[in-house]
Amino acid sequence: MSDRADTCDLAVVGAGAAGLFAATWAGRAAREAGMALDVRAFDGAARLGAKILVAGGGRCNVTHWRVDASDYAGSTHPAIRKVLHRFGVDRTQAFFAERGVELKREDTGKLFPVSDSARTVLDALLAAARDAGVRLCHPDRVTGIERAGDGFLVGAASGAVHARRVVLCTGGKALPKSGSDGAGLGMAQALGHSVTEHVVPSLVPLRLAPGHWIMGLSGLTVPAELVLRAGGGKRLAAFADSTLCTHFGLSGPSVLNISRHWTMARFGDPAARLELSWMPGTDAEALDRALVEAKGRTAGAFLRERLPERLVRALLEAVGIDGGATVQQLPRERRRALVTACTATPLPVEGDRGYTFAEATAGGVPLAEVRLETMESRIVPGLHLAGEVLDVDGRIGGFNFQWAWASGFVAGTSAAQALAATPAA
Repeated sequence: MSDRADTCDLAVVGAGAAGLFAATWAGRAAREAGMALDVRAFDGAARLGAKILVAGGGRCNVTHWRVDASDYAGSTHPAIRKVLHRFGVDRTQAFFAERGVELKREDTGKLFPVSDSARTVLDALLAAARDAGVRLCHPDRVTGIERAGDGFLVGAASGAVHARRVVLCTGGKALPKSGSDGAGLGMAQALGHSVTEHVVPSLVPLRLAPGHWIMGLSGLTVPAELVLRAGGGKRLAAFADSTLCTHFGLSGPSVLNISRHWTMARFGDPAARLELSWMPGTDAEALDRALVEAKGRTAGAFLRERLPERLVRALLEAVGIDGGATVQQLPRERRRALVTACTATPLPVEGDRGYTFAEATAGGVPLAEVRLETMESRIVPGLHLAGEVLDVDGRIGGFNFQWAWASGFVAGTSAAQALAATPAA
């Protein structure tokens, strides 16, 4: 990149949720300090906020009523907790209320705008950024970042910009058509950061082996529990929630939540496996006893009291049981096979649907390489990081947005405060 460049105080690379928040709070912090900083947010998208607009089925699940570090994976829980505590759910609600966006809590604990429109969330974020004096530069894709003296040379489509500080908020690799193609991870590495050995889709549907009987249930949604077990049988993770059978395999909250755990576990233990309980909370031995006590009733009638008709037929066929046979007529091994099918159906997962269908990315820059009080790099002074580019990913329910708000707030305010403390030469 050429040394001949425009100049600004702070360049925020990526104007998604974390980037807009970082830029907004940087502008606000500067004004509180009585300074006018030139804050610019760069993004390659012609229209900003693609991920925000599609989130939550177009309604945007802004956050969750209760957020804890245990809702996240990737970096350590104590590190994640330290950042989350800087900008909690109450502050998120207050911020959006201030911008005219009231949030409502649904039965799941998720918080959505009362408008049920993601557009109101995006409009509030864009207006807040502009009101804070942020210059939104788009479509203006950043292609590289280099150290240049005490600052950085940011290579953008419109030309190079010399920035005193940079906040990297480029996201991960999920939903690449929105612009999150992993380029930011390469920029971080070029500046000296490391990236976790494995970077994979998270919150992504899973593909089953072709022809599996579950595919014949496409369109069926039921409450179910997915359990991840190590090759030796140890229970590693479990999620119980709505589960959707599809033409390719499985989707729904329970599946999306466990997807990253399955992928990561397989790297170290190829024998790790997934099981599905169609009767979450029901113990296999208890179900077997209930079947035995059903005596003269048919297996089909017994199951129909607990499961949808389509699923009952599929389960009986999968284990080779005539639905008209009474429980007493079933050989013990057939009865036990039915119990296993109901409480621990083995899932021959062949993979996931990739970043195109993923809602988040697992992996990224480790939090150990960032000062948690400021989100400033321990390796590259003046560089701050926030959002999905970091090795933090949450379960479904607004947790990834809350990470974006919290980490963006810390990065933006800290960058502005550092700039205020060291006026430009």
